[in-house]
Amino acid sequence: MVERATPGKVYIIGAGPGDAGLITLRAIECLRLADVVIYDNLVNEELLKYAPKHARMIYAGKKGGDHTLSQGRINELLAKEARGGSTVARLKGGDPFIFGRGGEEAEVLAAYGIPFEVVPGVTSAIAVPAYAGIPLTHRGLTSTVAFVTGHEDPTKDKSDIDWQALTGIGTLVFLMGVKNIVQITEVLILHGKSPDTPVALIRRGTTPGQQVLTGTLSSIAGLARAGQFKPPAILVVGPVVNLRDTLRWFDAKPLFDKGVVITRPQRQADDLARLLAVQGANPIIFPTISITQPSDWSELDRALSRLESYDWLIFTSANGVHFFFERLRQNGMDMRDLKGIKIGCIGPATARQIEDRGIRVDLVPDEFIAEGLLKSLASMNLSGKKILIPRASRARDILPEGLKNHGASVDVVTAYQTIQSGRKKEELSAFISAGDVDVITFTSSSTVNNFVEMMGQGFILPDHVKIACIGPVTAATAIKAGFRVDIRQEEYTMEGLVQSLINYFQNEPKGGELL
Repeated sequence: MVERATPGKVYIIGAGPGDAGLITLRAIECLRLADVVIYDNLVNEELLKYAPKHARMIYAGKKGGDHTLSQGRINELLAKEARGGSTVARLKGGDPFIFGRGGEEAEVLAAYGIPFEVVPGVTSAIAVPAYAGIPLTHRGLTSTVAFVTGHEDPTKDKSDIDWQALTGIGTLVFLMGVKNIVQITEVLILHGKSPDTPVALIRRGTTPGQQVLTGTLSSIAGLARAGQFKPPAILVVGPVVNLRDTLRWFDAKPLFDKGVVITRPQRQADDLARLLAVQGANPIIFPTISITQPSDWSELDRALSRLESYDWLIFTSANGVHFFFERLRQNGMDMRDLKGIKIGCIGPATARQIEDRGIRVDLVPDEFIAEGLLKSLASMNLSGKKILIPRASRARDILPEGLKNHGASVDVVTAYQTIQSGRKKEELSAFISAGDVDVITFTSSSTVNNFVEMMGQGFILPDHVKIACIGPVTAATAIKAGFRVDIRQEEYTMEGLVQSLINYFQNEPKGGELL
């Protein structure tokens, strides 16, 4: 790399404890400026999306003694990239100055005269106990707390830690303390801490994989060994641990630790993922289809050229709305060209796409499927009415044929097409083999059909993995494909799907279907 006369800048950023929602606004602002992102093992990779597309990603993770890059190499890399004129985002788990070696990295940059900025992060020392329902201070229990590294061997000849002083602190938080848990607990007891002091071990805190193990100072090491409790984890010592039973909230969510596969297109998957995450689930985005523009716009263009001749414009999906209005704009038209045309939508999600554009929707049926829309339209006098339906290149014909049978003139035009997403079956198979998948969701027949094609005819779904479908049509396609449909809902929306999952797992049936 050629060194430039004016060096770049390094942002030493705290990425938070794991939950991507705990990143700070300033951290996101700095990530958006980056030419290079150097990130650690405990950083949620979802945060990398905030960096520009041109940014280079460099993984510098350190895990259980296996260092991709040593700390010295990381320091050199930061200086080299910045001296070459790049804006560098150094993304570190938790807070960079709380046992994160961010101070060492800043010293190197200062020595080279490289501009840097430290962006504090939400430290795992505070956030992880909070997500486990453990307040580190509490009136009547303790007003003192200490944060201690768990890496130091407390039995070495000369310790940097005043163990005697620690026994008088109300709450102790050891970061990265699993490896030395036997020594830590024994030394605390040796220096006067009661063996009955409540203790909690928290692994993968603030994430859907959070695990909490509670015990006492004398029992926790044995419990951790018996439960094969692996690092990274935080050790909390003190009476505040007893509040967990009352204050636990994160791992008490109805879908906590449930791995839910989303087969919707990538652009639409985020909405469902957010709804699932709110309920504690671990969304696994594995789109089986991609939505693209049609190979030929001529059908839609002809319809747009005579748009004023239609009485009704019917949308059967949010995708149809998106591509219709995009093509409307490309043809130099806008919402004013819809004057006098009534608009019908298959459901509220599709209707919202219209209303967000400032256009009123005239009809949304009570039943959010083609049959429901047909029933609502058929209750009107359709004789001689002209109806335009912009939709996918391949779709059921029950709606247009039914409208024709009621006297309407119907033009069905291709507004978009669905193709296979290109994702590899090995990606999902790895999650299933690891036991991380509890449910696979299908939101349309095309997601089912493409899933079967992608996974191959020899694919066998484990018995514990449930199938959830939106609507009877999708469910029928899944059953035809050989799947047992475990979960379906009366409300054919994303919110309804999530509620169906909650209802199912709260009841924990042995098998069969929820109708």
